[in-house]
Amino acid sequence: MKMQLSILKYLVLALLVLSVSQGYAQPGPRERKYAPTNESLSTHPLPGWYADGKLGIFVCWGLYSVPGWAQGTKLTLEETIAKDGAVTWFRNNPYAEWYLNSLKIEGSSTQQYHRSTYGTNFSYADFIPDFERESTKWNPDEMAELFKQVGAEYVVLVTKFHDGFLLWPSKAPNPFRPDFMSKRDIVGELTQAVKARNMKMGFYYSSGLDWTFNDRTIANLQDLFLAVPQDTAYVRYIDTHWRELMERYDPAVLWADIGSPAAYDPKPLIADFYNSNPEGVVNNRHKMEITPTGFGSSVHFDFSTPEYQVLDTISLKKWETVRGIGLSFGYNQTEDISTFLSSDALIDMFVDIVSKNGNLLLNVGPKADGSIPAGQKERLIALGNWYRANSDAIRGTRPWKIATAVGAGKEQVRFTAKGDEIFLIALDRPANGTLILEGIPFDSVRRITAVDSRKNVPFSWKKGVLRLKVSGPESYAYAFRIIQK
Repeated sequence: MKMQLSILKYLVLALLVLSVSQGYAQPGPRERKYAPTNESLSTHPLPGWYADGKLGIFVCWGLYSVPGWAQGTKLTLEETIAKDGAVTWFRNNPYAEWYLNSLKIEGSSTQQYHRSTYGTNFSYADFIPDFERESTKWNPDEMAELFKQVGAEYVVLVTKFHDGFLLWPSKAPNPFRPDFMSKRDIVGELTQAVKARNMKMGFYYSSGLDWTFNDRTIANLQDLFLAVPQDTAYVRYIDTHWRELMERYDPAVLWADIGSPAAYDPKPLIADFYNSNPEGVVNNRHKMEITPTGFGSSVHFDFSTPEYQVLDTISLKKWETVRGIGLSFGYNQTEDISTFLSSDALIDMFVDIVSKNGNLLLNVGPKADGSIPAGQKERLIALGNWYRANSDAIRGTRPWKIATAVGAGKEQVRFTAKGDEIFLIALDRPANGTLILEGIPFDSVRRITAVDSRKNVPFSWKKGVLRLKVSGPESYAYAFRIIQK
């Protein structure tokens, strides 16, 4: 599987945000194990729940869910730049959550749609009454229960996207738009529903962009860099919000995006987070820097977040693919089940990610009323049904000696391990019913069982060649337990 450069790389290369230290936070009354230095923060161990629980659900919901529209390119930013340049990508942005920015680009498909649908005098802020009315219909328990049935270990909610609209009634309102927040405490209600079902709750917050503080239209990569608010008021604003979210809702994940202003140092925040919640985790987008290999984080992180991509090989450092079921994170009415990732491709991708020490953070884009579109729900249910039957081969596993192999009939195979057990997962069913693998570094093979049924499976292991019978009902992927001793 060929690795693609993520859109994030280009965001980072454009931002060129430098880290500026703000010193130590004042110690609280409790003992502080972590100090706001990379040396101290790097001693934070990856919590077992995050290493074991391979699946998270990302929820991208906000004002942009009211129009729910983007008719963008199907090419990645990298592909578009190579073909037509970055300007073409931003003009045809496939992310519906970027509706406000796309609306401001002259001649964009979003601008044409908006004018023909709502008229020239209808502003983005005019979607607020519609969102407030529709979001009263939302049932957080139904949403959380669906995620639980899918097998999610954690949920990450977009609390503030680049448009600046808050999904909780903050005590620190927007200084330019005091009404730019939800009257309903969406953050609090979903947090309560998620925790009630023994899942972890996490928060996405856009630290690097806020179009209410800096409304520069982003039409190219240079604009992206110049759109990052750099004033002191914004630095205080994002820090206040992060701390309010931590203190009020006690999240397990702090998921930042697009880095942060040059004057903001997130290390004190992360130290306080770890000291109050040692089982918490942070992603790699709190602070960005250019490195010899392209980009990275200038502050400690627990996991990296490749966007719409999967790594080629096993990574010792934990990572998490974040992507939508379709091409957009926010709800997009122009997408449907015919354009979504198929159930087979989704499950194959999930297995592939886990085999290489990754997690999958799979996005849903609810409509304005909080309902998840039928096509997205269908994919979630298919994933959940397969995962429940085969969870032994996924949850709690770690990478094995190798992650991938190819059968004699070109079948794709992935491996995971749990203690002395090895799990072989065939992503394809052999045409003749027998999977033949050669050169796999088993010490021996004493017994093989099907994970879903626990029944013994006929096999032979001679001279380094494994022949394995793949039978039973059709499945998106076939998981087997290899017992060596």
